[in-house]
Amino acid sequence: MILFLLPAGDYDPTEAAVPWAALRDAGFEVRFATPGGKVALADPRLTDLGFSWLSPWLMTRRAELASYRRLTEDPHFLAPSSYADVDPADITGLFVPGGHAAGMRTLLEDATAQQLFARVFTQGLPVGAVCHGVLLAARATDPATGRSVLHGRRTTALTSLLELTGWNLTRFWLGRYYRTYPTTVQQEVTAALADPRHFLAGPSLPLRDTAARPSRGFTVKDGNYVSARWPGDCHRLAADYLALVRAHEAGAVPRRG
Repeated sequence: MILFLLPAGDYDPTEAAVPWAALRDAGFEVRFATPGGKVALADPRLTDLGFSWLSPWLMTRRAELASYRRLTEDPHFLAPSSYADVDPADITGLFVPGGHAAGMRTLLEDATAQQLFARVFTQGLPVGAVCHGVLLAARATDPATGRSVLHGRRTTALTSLLELTGWNLTRFWLGRYYRTYPTTVQQEVTAALADPRHFLAGPSLPLRDTAARPSRGFTVKDGNYVSARWPGDCHRLAADYLALVRAHEAGAVPRRG
């Protein structure tokens, strides 16, 4: 069972739906967990409310929105577990989407979710995270070392350039919507690493990938873990995470570094 950890709400629909669709269409069982075991919907600004004249650039695109609508009709999505009720023995893989809005904090700051992530990660099971979802990895402590599970690993996440660009474009009417925390995602994640050079920011001018052109996206693979920066990487991320799941199912051990 591949488990998707969702907050109480406000996650990015692309970052959840595109990897979900890849796994589901490949025949894998995907289930969901939320803080209180209630259905969690994506950030409404990304699905319905929009960003005024910036909507063509910042809102969820049509194909990805269709995948999200399909996700919301899935019986497993409509019957999530709470984090506390998840049996780690049932998990064969874990995926964490991101998002900017304040509701993401219900996932990122949850001690049970952090412990669950650490347990799955250190067991060597396939783990994927994108954007703010990588913060959960940075905050998940390996009980054997007392450090973040990302210490000694290579990763990417939402870059400071992407985060601050979104904030500067919208802050005059949306305030701190794009600043979930005072520290940027890249800064916090980098601080959890063994070496700042283990954070890979990717091309400075990111291109949105598509189902037909996943190579436009950017991911970082390190052993049983794959990460990405933003919704524009999610088709490549979905393909890479699916490959990781299939390799684990086949008994292959992914190489580190």
